[in-house]
Amino acid sequence: MLSRFLRLLAIAALAASAQDPTFRTGVSLVRVDTQVTAAGAIVEGLGARDFVVEDNGRRQEILYCSQEEQHLDLMLLLDTSGSMQMSVRRLAAVSRAALRELHAGDRVAVANFNTDSFLIAGFNDDLREVQKTLDRVIDIRFGGGTHILSAIYDAAGYFMKQQDKQRRRAILVLTDNFGQSSKREKTVVSRLWEADVVVCGLIVRPRGESLDFSWTGSEDMLGVAGKTGGETVNANDPGDAFREMLRRIRRRYSLYYAMPAGKPGSVRKVTLDLTPELGARYPKAEVLARKGYVIPKGSN
Repeated sequence: MLSRFLRLLAIAALAASAQDPTFRTGVSLVRVDTQVTAAGAIVEGLGARDFVVEDNGRRQEILYCSQEEQHLDLMLLLDTSGSMQMSVRRLAAVSRAALRELHAGDRVAVANFNTDSFLIAGFNDDLREVQKTLDRVIDIRFGGGTHILSAIYDAAGYFMKQQDKQRRRAILVLTDNFGQSSKREKTVVSRLWEADVVVCGLIVRPRGESLDFSWTGSEDMLGVAGKTGGETVNANDPGDAFREMLRRIRRRYSLYYAMPAGKPGSVRKVTLDLTPELGARYPKAEVLARKGYVIPKGSN
């Protein structure tokens, strides 16, 4: 896997140097994790030829596309405000079956939040130990407010401290999505783009209410998830929802293209869609992908 990635870097450097003389040594790549579904089911077997990606409005050559090949770093971020105790306990009870969707070499970290956020256990590729951590979560004291965006911001900061940039990155939040104001969405999204993290959500709703139920809380995670290319689902049945969400995160595509020249720290917009030919084949397909990224320091 590592040798393949290094070959990809070499290909990117050659492609970029032919197009833009500002690329000299060690070209950077943009990774776009994407989920493609049709009628709710994952569309399998796609390749680079099936996607169109634009960076700040200019079409880019997709250098590489894979599905499931890279290891995954996943943070489980659990809302432990007072209203969530029963939901977290239900999720912990079914986590053993859900974790089977992950692959050898995948790593899981566990964190919780209410008014503040706390790292319970750092990344671990021993899923038996992860299970033990989740078994202990039920003993956490529940209560306090719900600062969703601040917790996601802190989780992104934890990812930024990780040195291995080849691993795919995702945060999976379990919450009722009824938060109090804690962080500007734009600030959180920028941090997530910089950290290259997808945010997905398992949202527990009051019985009988749909996912688009209008809350009166002052913040939620829907906008953040959408801008990173993540998915949010109703998780009133945490067993099926948790396992299915892990499967869908694991089955996402990773696409790479050479990062255009730009000022480090600046934001660039990304649009990704299916080619017209594949779009005609799947006219109701839904494509989820990040909406932008931040050019890292030391690039170009």
